Amino acid sequence: MGIRRHTELDVYKRSFEAAMLIYNMTKSFPQEERYSLVDQIRRSSRSVSANLAEAWRKRRYEAAFIAKLSDCESEAAETQVWLQFSVECGYASRENAKALYSEYDELIAMLVHMINHAADWTIK
Repeated sequence: MGIRRHTELDVYKRSFEAAMLIYNMTKSFPQEERYSLVDQIRRSSRSVSANLAEAWRKRRYEAAFIAKLSDCESEAAETQVWLQFSVECGYASRENAKALYSEYDELIAMLVHMINHAADWTIK
């Protein structure tokens, strides 16, 4: 495999970058959304990377590894919902949100692939 740290995973790098893009995008959201939409989308987007780190450290136990990857997948899908709200509320441009939404589609596909091939990732 050759990967020693979760930070070396492409899915981690991309999820971290996407979360940072969301962080920067939400800086311009209205103050009244600070404790609702902004907190929710930032939390869910960051959770993808955080849960990946946890999954990586649980590779000794295939079921635990899969469970954490499943959490990543759920958080990525939740982030997509908040992106939709961001557009519909007029806080984010459709173009930016569409690009991020597509990136989360790709992240979800990568996570599902890891889930479906968990044995390739777990420590024997």
